[in-house]
Amino acid sequence: MRKHIRLLLVEDHALVREGTREILERDPMLRVLGEAEDGPTAIALADELHPDIVLVDLDLPILNGIEVIRRIRAKPDGPLALVLSAYDDEDYVMAALSAGATGYLLKTAHADELIDAIHAAARGETVLQGSVGRALLARAQGSGGQHDVLTARELEILRLAAHGARTKQIAAQLMVSSRTVEGHLTSIFNKLGVSGRTEAIMYAASHGWITLPRHGPQA
Repeated sequence: MRKHIRLLLVEDHALVREGTREILERDPMLRVLGEAEDGPTAIALADELHPDIVLVDLDLPILNGIEVIRRIRAKPDGPLALVLSAYDDEDYVMAALSAGATGYLLKTAHADELIDAIHAAARGETVLQGSVGRALLARAQGSGGQHDVLTARELEILRLAAHGARTKQIAAQLMVSSRTVEGHLTSIFNKLGVSGRTEAIMYAASHGWITLPRHGPQA
């Protein structure tokens, strides 16, 4: 039996919250546990309700969405965070991903796109809507670099990360410690001049070093 995906909806505009909730409730596998209209309430409800995914706007009162994402993702077994924003700006996207968001959607997305994105995020995939994904790819393509910058082991770790493997899973597959994997990831980020896994994966994919899965990077 398939497990329901439990959601927390964080949006300061009541009409947008109501409309989003109606869309989500069309899918019987999605369950909205609660709603928050500001950052502190979102963090408190995430602690109380233990959702699988927090669907969060960035422009929130008291505490912005970036900080909300950073705080909930810093908690042990914290929920995933999926951004639903009006801002189609690369800086916002990178800030959200660096804070720990698993994906970024625009409020112009269709209902089916939103529902599909939530299911993809629950599977461990990183979800980037069209223009957002193109901006990241353009940034990666403009960075330059050569294949031999990375070692064979570092490329292997990036390939596994692109297919959704987490640090512990990568360590188990390569039969090394999690600390060793983290050390390789830090080396990769420093060599490529990027701030996180998604940027590193997009950089490597844009240069043909690795092949992305069909649904895009899953870091």
